[in-house]
Amino acid sequence: MPSSDVHDSTDRLLTQRQLADRWSVSTKKLEADRLKGCGCPYVKLGSAVRFRLSDVVAFEEANLRRSTSEKGGR
Repeated sequence: MPSSDVHDSTDRLLTQRQLADRWSVSTKKLEADRLKGCGCPYVKLGSAVRFRLSDVVAFEEANLRRSTSEKGGR
């Protein structure tokens, strides 16, 4: 099956509001993190900012901690 016919749900694009809701943070926090370069990778489509679900999940996994003494990855 050609790749254009396959829709992988992990490549679904989230809006900034959807990601803010997922993480229980404000959209301003996401904007500030993008400005600092420490946030989740994003896609810029014209003036719209979108987040690939696969990048969001990878970012969450990379920032998973078991102890407060563990060093942060980002």
